[in-house]
Amino acid sequence: MQKVFVSNVQHYTGPGVVQVLSESGYQVICHDPAFTDVDQRGRYCQENNLNSEHIVTLTAQNPEEIAQALEEIGQVSRFVFNDVHPNTPKPFEQITLEELRAAHQALVEFPFRLCQLILPALKQQSLEQQAQKQQQGCAIAFITSARQLQPEPGFVLATSIRAGATALAQAVAREAAPFGIQVNAIQPNYLYSELYYPKAKFIDDEEGREHIAQRVPAGRLGQPEEFGALVEFYISGRSPFATGQVINFTGGWP
Repeated sequence: MQKVFVSNVQHYTGPGVVQVLSESGYQVICHDPAFTDVDQRGRYCQENNLNSEHIVTLTAQNPEEIAQALEEIGQVSRFVFNDVHPNTPKPFEQITLEELRAAHQALVEFPFRLCQLILPALKQQSLEQQAQKQQQGCAIAFITSARQLQPEPGFVLATSIRAGATALAQAVAREAAPFGIQVNAIQPNYLYSELYYPKAKFIDDEEGREHIAQRVPAGRLGQPEEFGALVEFYISGRSPFATGQVINFTGGWP
């Protein structure tokens, strides 16, 4: 059973990604800030009807603790960096340095450091697989955002920081490619999530649905399971030559 790590599983793209990966036969190693609470970990699996054989929840939170936990689990060959941060509209000149640093820490520094820590083990796994002529491969997907394709007033912080995370993925891909490690950035926008496009406002409310229909050529929000299927393909190893790519999931926007 292939093992895949997913961060922030209860937020942003996490629910759809975990559901699709677990149903596809992966063992999903789940990180989430709430999992420091043992009751929250148990409730997560029960509420989402997740097979315990396919799900492992981590209490670890910072990159060093996560890397140590993953080393103890062993042979985790796929990673989905689903990094999240509140995206509250604010005029550019009102953004504080503290807000800038907090966003950068969550969306760039966290995956940067975790990737540094797990890459040596991935290189070793990949070299061993090549020596044994195995084709399973190793893969990393950075989940960023397509916001920079059409910047909007009030979203300078999210737009610029997310673009930095996309560039990070592309840069890591160049260094990882000689080892057969596939690294890509997947950029959603107008994807349903309670953090960024909550159901009550953009699905249940007629005015919200109309707003989405006017902006997104597909006429609706993307669904978590659709996004999960896309992620599954890019970490599956079925097309390892596709690396260093930026893949948009936007329903035809902008």
